[in-house]
Parts: sequence; C-alpha cells; structure tokens
Amino acid sequence: MARHGCRPRGCRPAGAAESVLAVHRYIIRITAAIGCAVTVGPWAPGRTATAQVRADHDSAHDSGRVDALEISAPLRNRLLAVALITPRGWSDRQWRCLDRLWTRESNWNHLARNRSSGAYGIPQALPATKMRSAGDDWRSSAATQIKWGLGYIARRYGTPCAAWGHAEAAGWY
Repeated sequence: MARHGCRPRGCRPAGAAESVLAVHRYIIRITAAIGCAVTVGPWAPGRTATAQVRADHDSAHDSGRVDALEISAPLRNRLLAVALITPRGWSDRQWRCLDRLWTRESNWNHLARNRSSGAYGIPQALPATKMRSAGDDWRSSAATQIKWGLGYIARRYGTPCAAWGHAEAAGWY
C-alpha cells in the first residue's frame, strides 16, 4: 500500500476558509485523480490520522495507482467538522466563520493547550474538563471536541459567525 504525505502544494492549507461544498469537491477531485473512493475513520489509537482510500486491489496494483492517502490531523479535523455541522443546517458562511475561529484558536489541533490559561483542544475549552460532557475521550478525540464546541457555540452565540464576531471584538469567545 503506497502512502504519500500531504504536501502544501498538493493539499489545501489548514487555515484556508472554504465552503462545505468546496471541501466535498476537493475530496472528490483527489479521489477521482487516483481512481479510488474515500472512507473516513475511525482510526486505530496511536496510528497516523489517515483517510483510507479503498480501490480494487488488482487494478490498483496493476496500474500503480495510490490506494491510501495520508492527510494531516488538522485537515482531517476540518473534514470531520464539515460532516458534523452539515446536519445543523448552518450555511457555507457559517462554516467559513467556524473555520476562521478554530484556526485562530487551535489551528484545528485537537491536542492544542494554552500554556497560560489551560484552554484545550480544537475549541480551546476553558476549563478543558467542560468537554467531558460530550464524551470521556475528550482529551484525545477530535470528534468529541468538535461536537462539544459546536454545542457550545449554538448555546452561547447561536451561530459560528456570532461567535467569530464576539471573538474579533473581545479577543475570546
């Protein structure tokens, strides 16, 4: 199985705000280019975050096509957030606000910790233990952190754009 690192010129930068539709199109473009279909997660603990790209093994090996593509954890976390905000009915504009907010807060790093305040994870929860309400795996699970963060934004601000507006004005959300 071939594995290729996600290089800046070959992948979208983690901070680039894109519409939900654009992210889906990007995935389709990658998979079409290598002739495979994408199945996302779950990943085994301790493994590199990888989008498993499945293809017919015979034709993949015969043609030399890639059958697995490693992606960075921040990009994987952004794609996961796209999947989790879609059922909320938030628009592409709301996605762009969420992307800006969490790019600034943690750069989509689910292990990010603010040394001075103790804020933790993708949404930079303070105290970090608040995220326990979304799951016992809050320290290591991007999905749990994103679910908690989306709920927090919905309860406190209503939408990601309202949270982003507050963060821009106050320096925190």
